[in-house]
Amino acid sequence: MSSTTVESTPSPRDAGSRTRRTGSGTSAGPGPTFLRVLNSEFIKFRTLLSTLILLGSTVIVMVGFGALSAWGTGQFSQAATRDPQAAARLAAQGGDLAVGVPTSGIAFAQLILGSLGVLLMSSEFTTGMARSTFAAVPKRLPAFAAKLVVVVVTSFVVTAVSTLAAGFLATPILGNYGLNLDLASSQSVKMLIVNSIYVAAVAAIGLALGTLIRNSAGGIMSLVGLFFVAPIAFQLIPGDFFVEARKYLPGNTVAPLTALDHVPATLEAWQAGLVLGAWVVVPVLLAAFLLKRRDV
Repeated sequence: MSSTTVESTPSPRDAGSRTRRTGSGTSAGPGPTFLRVLNSEFIKFRTLLSTLILLGSTVIVMVGFGALSAWGTGQFSQAATRDPQAAARLAAQGGDLAVGVPTSGIAFAQLILGSLGVLLMSSEFTTGMARSTFAAVPKRLPAFAAKLVVVVVTSFVVTAVSTLAAGFLATPILGNYGLNLDLASSQSVKMLIVNSIYVAAVAAIGLALGTLIRNSAGGIMSLVGLFFVAPIAFQLIPGDFFVEARKYLPGNTVAPLTALDHVPATLEAWQAGLVLGAWVVVPVLLAAFLLKRRDV
């Protein structure tokens, strides 16, 4: 006596559930979509104590230097009324001295947030977290792009908020010396936006250096060398080549972008913008390319 096996035809509901389980087809199933990767990177970013310390340090440094610069600017303007030499130096500087007070701590903000960009990627390799990250996101580039978005947006927002806070604190200090700081003026808004974009660009460069070097100390030292050591070295080394090359260092692109009028011996504003953009795009693209090619 033979037995007959009857094969049941899967229902559309079963087929749909199988499709969702395998993650294939057009239905929204499990998988590392960019929004999910971005959310994951943001969670990792905001839950690290080191990140919060660096962001808090940026705000403190920006606000502190804004207050200190306001006091120093007031003292300088007051001395100019009594000292002819100080008055001559004040006239030689030109423009409104008060407008640059809120952004006087930018040099330190770029170092802190640039280092944050380095650590955001280099720590993945030094701690071995990169294996888990790229096992979850095998294509790697979405994880890199998500980190880039997180650090750039955060750096821009933190710098802008810190600049505003420094401006609000500096306004009454400058007022004691008869100086007026209009935070709503076109030049103040320009200073805030340009400097915030610049610090965000430095953070992107830091992320690229952390990806390329894969070492926190090496990445931070490279960042310091590029933004602090190289300008001084190019200024000390004699020769027309170094005088001209110094204009194209990323740290020397802010002054042309924020100046009311073109400053002699500097790039035009549009040239400075292109140079800064190139300093961001080239390392980021190189880092993304090598991230795909190299082993974890």
